[in-house]
Amino acid sequence: MKEYQTITEISGPLVFAEVDEPVGYDEIVEIETPQGETLRGQVLESSEGIVSIQVFEGTGGIDRNASVRFLGETMKMPVTEDLLGRVLDGSGNPIDGGPEIVPDKRQDIVGKAINPYSREYPEEFIQTGVSAIDGMNTLVRGQKLPIFSGSGLPHNELALQIARQATVPEEEGEGGSEFAVIFGAMGITQEEANEFMDDFERTGALERSVVFMNLADDPAVERQVTPRLALTTAEYLAFEKDYHVLVILTDMTNYCEALREIGAAREEVPGRRGYPGYMYTDLAQLYERAGRIEGKDGSVTQIPILTMPGDDDTHPIPDLTGYITEGQIVMDRDLNSQGIEPPINVLPSLSRLMDDGIGEGLTREDHGDVSDQMYAAYAEGEDLRDLVNIVGREALSERDNKFLDFADRFEEEFVQQGYDTNRSIEDTLELGWDLLSDLPKAELNRIDEELIEEHYREDETEAAEVTAD
Repeated sequence: MKEYQTITEISGPLVFAEVDEPVGYDEIVEIETPQGETLRGQVLESSEGIVSIQVFEGTGGIDRNASVRFLGETMKMPVTEDLLGRVLDGSGNPIDGGPEIVPDKRQDIVGKAINPYSREYPEEFIQTGVSAIDGMNTLVRGQKLPIFSGSGLPHNELALQIARQATVPEEEGEGGSEFAVIFGAMGITQEEANEFMDDFERTGALERSVVFMNLADDPAVERQVTPRLALTTAEYLAFEKDYHVLVILTDMTNYCEALREIGAAREEVPGRRGYPGYMYTDLAQLYERAGRIEGKDGSVTQIPILTMPGDDDTHPIPDLTGYITEGQIVMDRDLNSQGIEPPINVLPSLSRLMDDGIGEGLTREDHGDVSDQMYAAYAEGEDLRDLVNIVGREALSERDNKFLDFADRFEEEFVQQGYDTNRSIEDTLELGWDLLSDLPKAELNRIDEELIEEHYREDETEAAEVTAD
């Protein structure tokens, strides 16, 4: 252990110290203040003769007389199956009043990249119980599927709903892998934290979850550590204990703001909108820790949540996230103002791996056709709404009015379900057929004829045609 009393500068969350021996990047540091308080930090940059250290607890109380000790190791997360049901702070310390963690091992929080050759292709359906996701933008085991939201939208409620309801249906009752949720909160308010914990405890979801809480008044530096601790725990449960792990990270915007704050303290040359030029690489290091490994039963699936500043999807945070991940779930302010819960807009939403996680033997053979047909019908109904604003509904044909009605019912019955309703995939697809049966058979041009004969509600359409005549 090397100890120095050579602090030369304190800048925001950073401390700069002179050294006479090489110090490793990411090495853990202990700083003892003149008041006897010990703070932890991490080497952010190391060059000949000087190092910069980011201090997790903030630099308050540190002055030039403080002692700096380099521990010669990187930060590690104590992992054990007993973490399930525990609540930790953003640095991985228990805050639930429970006993100290007795780890099976300590794992480096940076993690090892999954060898692309060893990756298994994601193709097992995860049922979230949310129709707009399961039916239209299906989540697949090992996928990374972010939620693009905005300030004031109920993304926290959706995150909690998914955490409560998510399952891998085809493995239920077959002695398959157990399901676990890792919840990493970054920069949230105390009120939000209380809401999360009340919901976890009320619903019993905490029993299969590990919660990491970094609050808004916690140091920004800690926000860089929180998702890595969460993902390290997820990797241990998935690849050593064979759990299917769903990692929910909220809010990635707060994480990126912390990157920008630290970059400014280091006087780095800023990139787009002041964010560091390496933000793409940094985000990729987190998102790419999702996946499946050949020969391992477990998996890590990610749902990062981010609030788009100004609802701008071209902002660097959603823009770079979209490049790395396999689609996005988009929450819509207009739907939210109409009282739709959850307000998911399926048109700009996308799951690039959906086709591999649905179909015969995985969910139902009509899943893909129903999804495609509902998407096309809803898109046409949306276009017709613009036309109605110009010419009025009376000027439209009977066919066009059916598509307008479909768009209304789609939002009010399919997307709308509240945050306490858990729909199976069978319920979701039956509801889809109920909506599609309001359209003429001839308009269902994206569905196999055999499936139409099997599922189409003929009587409802015939009754509607008789009434029209």
